[in-house]
Amino acid sequence: MGSGSAAALALVLLGGCISAPGDPTTTLPGVGDCLRQVEIKRLKRAIERCDGVVEAHPQQPQPRNERALLHSLAGDNQTACRDSLEAERLLKQLPKTEQSDPLLVEEIQLRAQSCRTLTNAPGAGAPAPAASAG
Repeated sequence: MGSGSAAALALVLLGGCISAPGDPTTTLPGVGDCLRQVEIKRLKRAIERCDGVVEAHPQQPQPRNERALLHSLAGDNQTACRDSLEAERLLKQLPKTEQSDPLLVEEIQLRAQSCRTLTNAPGAGAPAPAASAG
C-alpha cells in the first residue's frame, strides 16, 4: 500500500474515531481528545496536544492508541509501535468493567499484533527465527 493510500485510509479511520466533546468546565483534556481536529499538515501539533492527553490520562489505553495512529501518520512507526504496545499493556490492567468499548479493545489488540509482527519479521532488525531441530 503506497503512502498516499495509507494516509487516505488513516483519514477514513480518523473520521470514525473522533469522540464527542468533553465537559467544557474541566481543565484536563478528555480521554478522546487526541484526534480532535487533526490536520495532516499539522501532525506535529496534533502529537504535541496528544502528549498532553497521555500525560493527563496515564493509565488509559485510548490516548496512547490514538497517539500511535498520529505517529504512524507522521511516518514514525517505531514510536507508534511503542505506544501501541503500551496501550495493550494498559488495556490488560483495566478492570473488565472499564473495557466497555469492544471496538477500541479490538483496535488496540490489532495494532499491537501488527507491531509484534513487524518487529519480529526477518529483515526488520530482528534475528531470524532458528530452524527447528525436529
